[in-house]
Amino acid sequence: MNENTDYVKANLLLKLARAKGLRVATAESCTGGLVAAALTEIPGSSDVFERGFVTYSNEAKRDMIGVPWPLIEAHGAVSAEVARAMAQGALAHSLADIAVAVTGVAGPGGGSLEKPVGLVHFACARRESGVDHVERRFGPLSRAEIRAASVEQALDMMIGAVKAT
Repeated sequence: MNENTDYVKANLLLKLARAKGLRVATAESCTGGLVAAALTEIPGSSDVFERGFVTYSNEAKRDMIGVPWPLIEAHGAVSAEVARAMAQGALAHSLADIAVAVTGVAGPGGGSLEKPVGLVHFACARRESGVDHVERRFGPLSRAEIRAASVEQALDMMIGAVKAT
């Protein structure tokens, strides 16, 4: 959950994806582009990192990556269903082979009993396969810590997806 760990994981992801000729994309809400930033911090990442979508608002999720409005209304932006739709939408609106999505409550406000601060949903979609989902409840961490932990989780999911491809 620090910059050095993110750098190592981002570098590994890029190396593995490059070796398989795969490109990746991101669709981020609560991380606000931090996953994309971790990847583009690495020199030469442009041959693997295809694009990133920062879809912080519900309207951006709908307009940029095609998350259906009824899905957002039924489940809320912070849900497994929306995370999956974000990852699939990032693939549909890019040339990437693998896309990761992150949506959650980074705090300090905005949480509820059902969706507390620290709840983050992740989805990773592969063009030729399905969509994996992970729900994490990071607990009473700071906003920065939740976002950093989310970047690490997203990178881990993409590494796993590349290895499985």
